[in-house]
Amino acid sequence: MNKRNLMIGIIALGISLMCLIPASAAGFTPQNNALPDNFDFSDNYYTVYGGPDVSANIVGDNEFYRGDSVTLNINLMNKGLITGFRSEEDDDPIDELDQKLQQQEMSYESQRTTAIGIVAILASPDPNVEVKSGPQEAGSLAAGEQTSSPVMFNVEFSENAPSGDYPLILSLYYGYQKNVQVSGDNETSLGVTNLDVGLWYDVGSQNVTIPVNVKKEAQFEVTNVSGHLAIGEEGMLHATYTNTGDEPVKDAIVRISAANPFSTTDDQAYLGDLDSGESAVAVFKLKVGDTAIEKPYAINSEIKYEDTKGHDRVSDNVKIKTQVSASSNSYTGGLMLPAGFVIAALVIGAIVLYIRRKQGQKPEE
Repeated sequence: MNKRNLMIGIIALGISLMCLIPASAAGFTPQNNALPDNFDFSDNYYTVYGGPDVSANIVGDNEFYRGDSVTLNINLMNKGLITGFRSEEDDDPIDELDQKLQQQEMSYESQRTTAIGIVAILASPDPNVEVKSGPQEAGSLAAGEQTSSPVMFNVEFSENAPSGDYPLILSLYYGYQKNVQVSGDNETSLGVTNLDVGLWYDVGSQNVTIPVNVKKEAQFEVTNVSGHLAIGEEGMLHATYTNTGDEPVKDAIVRISAANPFSTTDDQAYLGDLDSGESAVAVFKLKVGDTAIEKPYAINSEIKYEDTKGHDRVSDNVKIKTQVSASSNSYTGGLMLPAGFVIAALVIGAIVLYIRRKQGQKPEE
């Protein structure tokens, strides 16, 4: 085999890959490089049509919840086919050497469907889905083969991602055998002597859509807060919870985390069944500690409920924003102390006056 011509094809493949796979491969169009002049050193008996055809699919479930961080396992399979060929020779009779060379070329041409050194790049056109992994190598696949282990990509779904389908774009780059030329000196019982085979490789690419889905689910927001909470006192807190998601819930129960300066002996409230868009009010009795200060506070809460499939679910943390005010006794207490002194002084004065009057009276005879 003529190693020089084989190396020409391999080097050209490497240069093409480096040029055609930049950091961002968006908008890439495969090149169909013409064969170089120095490749045409021998006979080309056939032009063959077809090539690799790499398909991709997710292994396992493709439905996720908003806020999920997952690893997508993607299986690749090469369904490449030889779709046809054309003879480059005329119809004149050929000798045994040419027959052998034609057979040799066709055996090499059948390798045209192999995808060599596959590189996979996953991208999301929607900002609600972020691909955290870079390019992944998937090896080489002959026609009919699939990856022995899936290609893996880490993906994050936004907490605010609306439910629905999100198409991801998997870009696949690989080398493939574009053309073969053969030559030889003589045909013998042992084969063709001084057989030279020239292999030319090119770069191919495919874009495959990988669909993922964000499931419908309930979501909760506190849409109104009322009540009076004062330092050192007990008060009632009314929080309105609204199901802002796209799925109804059954038997919803809200539970608060009463952290310092709050305390409570009743940290749960029943919301009941809520369709999408419906609201219910939860009422909590809270004690505000003496060490609290007059400012806004946020109380953490979560809702446990039954979803449409009968599964128990717990919501993300939902904050109740409220205000702690000064004690209602802060000022009246300051006035009550001098008032007590006044009352005591009046009583004492009355007693003194009574005694003096009593002493001033003459005894009766």
